[in-house]
Amino acid sequence: MSSLIHDLEHKHFRETVRRYVAEQITPAHADWESAGQWDRGLFVEAGKNGLLGFPVPEQFGGPGVDDFRYNAILIDEVARTGAAAEAIAFSLQNDVVLPYLTELTTDEQKARWLPGVVGGDTVLGIAMTEPGAGSDLAGIRTSAVRDGDHYVVNGAKTFISNGRNGDLFVVATRTGPEKHKGLTLFVVEADTPGFVRGRKLDKIGLHAQDTSELSFEDMRVPVANRLGEEGEGFYQLVRNLPQERLSLAVGAVAAAEGTFERTLEYVRERTAFGSPISSFQNTQFVAAELATELDIARTFLDDCIAEHVAGELTPARAAKLKWWATELQVRTADRCLQLHGGYGYMREYPVSRAFVDARIQTIYGGTTEIMKTIVAKDLGL
Repeated sequence: MSSLIHDLEHKHFRETVRRYVAEQITPAHADWESAGQWDRGLFVEAGKNGLLGFPVPEQFGGPGVDDFRYNAILIDEVARTGAAAEAIAFSLQNDVVLPYLTELTTDEQKARWLPGVVGGDTVLGIAMTEPGAGSDLAGIRTSAVRDGDHYVVNGAKTFISNGRNGDLFVVATRTGPEKHKGLTLFVVEADTPGFVRGRKLDKIGLHAQDTSELSFEDMRVPVANRLGEEGEGFYQLVRNLPQERLSLAVGAVAAAEGTFERTLEYVRERTAFGSPISSFQNTQFVAAELATELDIARTFLDDCIAEHVAGELTPARAAKLKWWATELQVRTADRCLQLHGGYGYMREYPVSRAFVDARIQTIYGGTTEIMKTIVAKDLGL
């Protein structure tokens, strides 16, 4: 990540993150992959190291530092090591879900929920996607019906990250028939009666990320857990999408750079026909092309981070960045695997995991096709 957008405090913070990753994530990642989910100690230790809830005000237990550069450094360092599932977990906690709790809540709600988030005792998740509604938020069918001081919620969600580890979920529901104005968000504790964790989904990649189904069976949620007013849900969801997509791009560029760096080490050491693979023109050309594309992506990313910190990042520019960076991540993993030959297809080599972990990046957070649609609309087409 370019030093042009960082000062000395950010550099010191990066050193803290690197120590945390080396001590807490790298030694445990393989075990978490085998277990099918990361251990909750991941967040407890992160809380002790001050890696969670940067913008949370001091009165609610946080540092009160609203500077996305800290968020980006954390994701950058975790994703670069190949710990894709853990990078997603932090992205969800700090970048995707936390803004709902800091920007849309009352002081009473903040006091209930934020201290646990900062300390790492409360793991966050967001329940938007349904079996019949993915990128189309207006297609949400989970219902919430007012009953006195509660809402009765029924429905099902799928592809929910942190579905097993999560303690507190932002849940998108339908409270009215209107396409957009009929959506309302609630914050739901996982121990609420009627909150049911379904099966953990069997993915081709991101094995350490606990992606699950959730269902709600006559779940009674207090009115006090509603975010804002009824009917504001769609607009609340849309307002945070640029930061979510920026966060995904940070992880994509960092993961691609990490994969490329490890591949350079491999081609320098591996020999074929009596010479290092790095001496072949094809290897050199592929490396030159990837190095150039990654430099372009990093420059674009840093520029968007600077815009976001200044409050100027537009949804269209975030969409451009998200589709470009994630497609480059997939492309980089594919070409680096090819340079490994048959060994690249072996799970013991990090490039094989980078290949399958990258594939989801062009789908969640808005597919590449949806991103291009957003850009086209911004062009007046």
